[in-house]
Amino acid sequence: MAKKLLMLVGDYVEDYEVMVPFQALKAVGHEVDAACPGKKAGEWVATAVHDFDGAQTYSEKPGHRFTVNRDFDAVDAAAYDALVIPGGRAPEYLRMDERVLAIVRHFDAAAKPIAAICHGAQLLAAAGVLQGRTCSAYPACAAEVRLAGGRYADIAVDQAHTDGNLVTAPAWPAHPAWIAQFLAVLGTRIQH
Repeated sequence: MAKKLLMLVGDYVEDYEVMVPFQALKAVGHEVDAACPGKKAGEWVATAVHDFDGAQTYSEKPGHRFTVNRDFDAVDAAAYDALVIPGGRAPEYLRMDERVLAIVRHFDAAAKPIAAICHGAQLLAAAGVLQGRTCSAYPACAAEVRLAGGRYADIAVDQAHTDGNLVTAPAWPAHPAWIAQFLAVLGTRIQH
């Protein structure tokens, strides 16, 4: 059965981490509403391509424009079955928005599926939903996971971790594992 999913985005969301799951989840029949504080449906956010080039941290290059398809002000968290939080730089400032945090807390309190990747853990930490949970994230976010009372899952960059309704991963190379685990938590069955 198709689910209605909410994706929280903002400027400089990681390009792959917004585009790939948005398209993949729609491809398997789910409805995905992407919303950004201060934006209306049809407006866009800038994305950034983060890559692993051998430096001490990832590099950042301009990405594509990603068009949101839901007015943020019209979002009713209770109307959604699950939440998707891409990474990139957007979570670092979205975590300052009290309404964004209230949305994240709604999904946690209702035990609805939550998928977060990379810096998406910053929203989970700021919302206070990681206490006693195991969560993966980009390694630079490990301290935030721990400071929020969570256990950091130090896994390979192409792996994902599921803790009940929470599916997390370190970065976009984990898309196959992360999306597959999220689909399992959603109860999505794909037949070959």
